[in-house]
Amino acid sequence: MSHADTPPHVVLETHGLTKRFGGLVATDDCALEVHSGEIHALIGPNGAGKTTLLAQLSGELLPDRGRILFEGRDITRLPVHGRVAAGIARSFQITSLFNRLTVRENLALSVQARTGHSFDFLGTVEDESDLETGALEAAERVGLLDVLDQTVGTLSHGRQRQLELGVALACHPRLLLLDEPMAGTDPEESERMGTLILSLRGRHTVILVEHDMDAVFRLADRISVLVAGRLIATGTVDDIRRHPEVIAAYLGDDEESEGRAHPLPGHTGIGA
Repeated sequence: MSHADTPPHVVLETHGLTKRFGGLVATDDCALEVHSGEIHALIGPNGAGKTTLLAQLSGELLPDRGRILFEGRDITRLPVHGRVAAGIARSFQITSLFNRLTVRENLALSVQARTGHSFDFLGTVEDESDLETGALEAAERVGLLDVLDQTVGTLSHGRQRQLELGVALACHPRLLLLDEPMAGTDPEESERMGTLILSLRGRHTVILVEHDMDAVFRLADRISVLVAGRLIATGTVDDIRRHPEVIAAYLGDDEESEGRAHPLPGHTGIGA
């Protein structure tokens, strides 16, 4: 078998994953495969269930039915801290940083959570050389060495998103879950974040939820599309651009939609 014929290594997979909130089916019998080292985007209309799926992968929500396998291990019932220890980290849509602490302290706390080091909250952070080393490494990876001792609350929104990514990377994840990392950023900040995400390819496996379709189609190796909690398509960027169900989900088949701008970059119209 040639290298080109070698099947991809599946890092994460879900089987029959289902989550309901009352009468609402947020995740509907979802079967997802994510390959090692790829940037795998999850897209779909508002309310499609993307964040709910991500919350189940990170352990914040337990599914009602189905299984989640990470590197062949069933992690369906594993709590969040257990998944972090196993190699899964999530960067949140809503920032989860300590705004009154410095960049250095936020990163050191993330390293501490991963390694299990004990210290008197912040009193001895700087006395822990390995925590300091880990914090510096994470800061360098996300371009924040120049603001290490700046209080997080004084950073721009884009810089806070960089730090959020740094906090996740400080956990040394093999699988990184990114929940709208470009939300609220200006064009320059968005471009910087896109470059950071691209730098992760091959070093980490990334699952990306992002509403900026231009960014998604620029960054993703493969894309999965959710509609009303159901996974309707998975494929390359070109596959998704041409997929009739995806086109219908984003644009609709009705005559009134024909003049509307299409949200899928590179698409020139239904049937094109």
